[in-house]
Amino acid sequence: MENSPAVRVAAVCRGLVAAPWFNAASFAVIVLNAATLGLETYHGVVDEAGPAFHVLEYVFLGCFSLELLIRFAANVRGFARDGWNLFDLAIILAPLVPGVRENVTLLRLLRLARIVRAFRLFPSLRVILVGIRRSLPGLGSFLLITLLVLYGYAMIGWMLFGTAYPQEYGTVGQAMLSLFLLLSLDGITDTLRAGREVTEWGVLYYLSYMITASYLLTNLLVGVVLNALQEAHESEKQPPPPVHKGIEERLAALRAALEDLEREYRAPEPPREETAPAPVLSGAPTRRGR
Repeated sequence: MENSPAVRVAAVCRGLVAAPWFNAASFAVIVLNAATLGLETYHGVVDEAGPAFHVLEYVFLGCFSLELLIRFAANVRGFARDGWNLFDLAIILAPLVPGVRENVTLLRLLRLARIVRAFRLFPSLRVILVGIRRSLPGLGSFLLITLLVLYGYAMIGWMLFGTAYPQEYGTVGQAMLSLFLLLSLDGITDTLRAGREVTEWGVLYYLSYMITASYLLTNLLVGVVLNALQEAHESEKQPPPPVHKGIEERLAALRAALEDLEREYRAPEPPREETAPAPVLSGAPTRRGR
């Protein structure tokens, strides 16, 4: 069984997957696919090289399919346990589903999703992706705090500037949108001057909003993301959990241990040294019988 063709093919495929040039070649195909998608947005290029783009699409699809087959042959049993493999399989098979292959928009989205495959090829990119996933619970709390801050300042802005600037602060929704656009502090000087013309409280209003929303909330967001990235980086450094052996391998190990114990038990004991009788002195008197 060890020299069967399936075992040899799996060993060759594992060597290919572990080779550095394999990931580099896959990344090159992803970059070329992304460049082709970008060129298709230019109508003049499409008119001149439209058939070539169709041929390239089939070439890219063949390269991705070949890569997926190699990964499948390298790890047949654990193929479905890897989420990236399932993602690649979905991208390749989705255009064949009825209703999807006729939709040009969905096909373009699927072709665009191939760029995400670059995350699986490099550990540093995977750390960023895992960090983003870990930061989602913290981002939910951050969004809730931001919403409460925007709502509170929007109500105050409606009371201060609702009459003077109805387009920006006429309703609480318009006020929240205006304050959300001010998070980048773009045009804050003109906004501060306009608010001061309405009321002197406008200066305190906008200054407090700048400190609370633009500085404190932004630093809070950065802290949440950095903490998640640090946790993802530490988890990436940890060794993978031990793989449980199969039942046959465990039984073979137990048999080997039992055979070792039997050999130790049946080993012959070393021969004991017999003590020689004490020599009889020739000059010693002997007792004769009467």
